Amino acid sequence: MGIVRSAALFVLAAVLQIGGAWLVWQGFRESRGWAWIGAGVLALGAYGFVATFQPDGELGRVLAAYGGVFVAGSLAWGAIADGYRPDRWDVTGALVCLAGMALIMYAPRGR
Repeated sequence: MGIVRSAALFVLAAVLQIGGAWLVWQGFRESRGWAWIGAGVLALGAYGFVATFQPDGELGRVLAAYGGVFVAGSLAWGAIADGYRPDRWDVTGALVCLAGMALIMYAPRGR
């Protein structure tokens, strides 16, 4: 269950960080107002806490692994929220990033 919980935390982190940044973007760049910006700032703040729930205690490892999730999540968010259509190289790059994330986070370690 450890990997499933960890993966769910990565997904939650991605929703909060990418969604928060999107809300700030919409509020400022698309002139939707301070409520959108405020909601984005709150989401970004909540994202900061999610990493603390990861089972691995190494912040550097957790944030490095999250980078792979962020790449794939950003492409997915763009496709869902903004109609962006990733091409095959976007998808291939995201899969490479997710493979790297899995190695960083879940590879067996001889401690």
